[in-house]
Amino acid sequence: MTTTASSSTSHHLSPAFPGRAPWGTAGKLRAWQQGAMEKYLQDQPRDFLAVATPGAGKTTFALTLASWLLHHHVVQQVTVVAPTEHLKKQWAEAAARIGIKLDPEYSAGPLSREYQGIAITYAGVGVRPMLHRNRVEQRKTLVILDEIHHAGDSKSWGEACLEAFEPATRRLALTGTPFRSDTNPIPFVAYEEGNDGIRRSAADYTYGYGSALSDGVVRPVIFMSYSGNMRWRTKAGDEIAARLGEPMTKDAVSQAWRTALDPRGEWMPAVLRAADQRLTEVRKAIPDAGALVIAADQDSARAYAKLIREITGDKATVVLSDDTGASKNIDTFSASTDRWMVAVRMVSEGVDVPRLAVGVYATTISTPLFFAQAVGRFVRSRRRGETASVFLPTVPDLLTFANEMERERDHVLDKPKKEGEEDPYAESEKEMDEANREQDEDTGEQEQFSFEALESEATFDRVMYNGAEFGMQAHPGSEEEQDYLGIPGLLEPDQVQMLLQKRQARQIAHSRKKPDEEADLLELPADRRPVVSHKELMELRKQLNTMVGAYVHQSGKPHGVIHTELRRVCGGPPSAEATGGQLRQRIAKVQEWATRMK
Repeated sequence: MTTTASSSTSHHLSPAFPGRAPWGTAGKLRAWQQGAMEKYLQDQPRDFLAVATPGAGKTTFALTLASWLLHHHVVQQVTVVAPTEHLKKQWAEAAARIGIKLDPEYSAGPLSREYQGIAITYAGVGVRPMLHRNRVEQRKTLVILDEIHHAGDSKSWGEACLEAFEPATRRLALTGTPFRSDTNPIPFVAYEEGNDGIRRSAADYTYGYGSALSDGVVRPVIFMSYSGNMRWRTKAGDEIAARLGEPMTKDAVSQAWRTALDPRGEWMPAVLRAADQRLTEVRKAIPDAGALVIAADQDSARAYAKLIREITGDKATVVLSDDTGASKNIDTFSASTDRWMVAVRMVSEGVDVPRLAVGVYATTISTPLFFAQAVGRFVRSRRRGETASVFLPTVPDLLTFANEMERERDHVLDKPKKEGEEDPYAESEKEMDEANREQDEDTGEQEQFSFEALESEATFDRVMYNGAEFGMQAHPGSEEEQDYLGIPGLLEPDQVQMLLQKRQARQIAHSRKKPDEEADLLELPADRRPVVSHKELMELRKQLNTMVGAYVHQSGKPHGVIHTELRRVCGGPPSAEATGGQLRQRIAKVQEWATRMK
């Protein structure tokens, strides 16, 4: 029977708040950890599945249990299986802090007597399953399977885990993210058939995001969503314009999304600028707070780092999955007070930096598992009241995931599919493999030559928090956007909700009172928007783009950075929504800049 953190045990224990315990080893267990320990010690099971939200402290629980089992001679050694090289090293470091020495470099042969076990990867088990089977047959072993859903990434990994660890004395499976939506059984996970005949995974102890948020163990997450006008050229040569977030086909959503993430456009510079402003606000309460951009590929990561340097003047740490120094770069950034890091899908490879408080979701991976892993990088709380902010494009799937942060899901083996029914959580096994593979392309790789991004503009769309939405559309740099970016970085969850409600009410009242000549077009009702010659606007936009293009060669700055700076200095919406007067003002300003450089 599954036990949850709402049991009586956790109600009578107050959570511990270690000042800085990225991988556990806190001197005092949190309520859910103590509850899970008591459940385990009471049942003494051979297999135990603990599902706990990212940032809750699964490692602390697992290592505390391992220490108890070693001390009481239930087991003689420990084997930790982790998804990646970086994670297995972090496990070894965490274990060493409580007196358990694990060898993260073990490959074959006898283990040195100074070690009490090893830390390996699922891929390593897949290569030599019999080696590890022999080890667990020779000595009583506790096998800790970290992020157990990775054992279902491929059939060979699952079979290798079964072959290697079937003889183990004890097995502890951990996961902090939604289980896979494919129907491959996950090794050592129990499935129970419901009244509907569908078999679902059964956890022995569950500690969800909602419970962790109530306990102050994780940060409340504020999602900042940005839409905007996108324009791209298809493989057939057709130019398409659409607004991100509006109803469109799946292919069009994908291409509009990729257009937004193009570093040469205006969307990314505007969002990075907003995220940096948010980071500055958060650092008033959390001085060492950092920000992370989750990029799709190496080229984009480097381009985003360049944009950050141009926008903020600060150099960003770039972490690439195939870089031999990736782990060192992560550790260096974690120990510093630097503001920005850009990573290529390293969320599935162990980016675990507790001071990360602001994120930019700049990849087109749209699986709930990857999204949960990504958001999990920002939720670890070091002291009560810390908040996390994640910036993302207005894409239906992402908005669904953001609004269902507290939803707890089990792995389903039998899934009857109704004709015509679409399930945003039913990603294919292929998508999951692509989301977690170690190459440097994202799920949109097959599209990279099928279209060309031409233009992107950003609009602040909404704020999502605790399943509710706040705010009205506003332009980057506007008072309305600044109102939300300026939310204090240290607030209790109920204070966040109350503050968002107040700011939304103020924004609505402000938009009603603002004179038409001062209002952005998005704020005005259709009958109050000025009538302007379409031909005149087209000519002005063309003139502005020509002037910006010339200034690009003169200054060396990207188009997007210049357009964003023009909007910041002159005010107003993106070019596609700007009035004739606003366009003329920008033309004059870029001419002024060009004259100064001569």
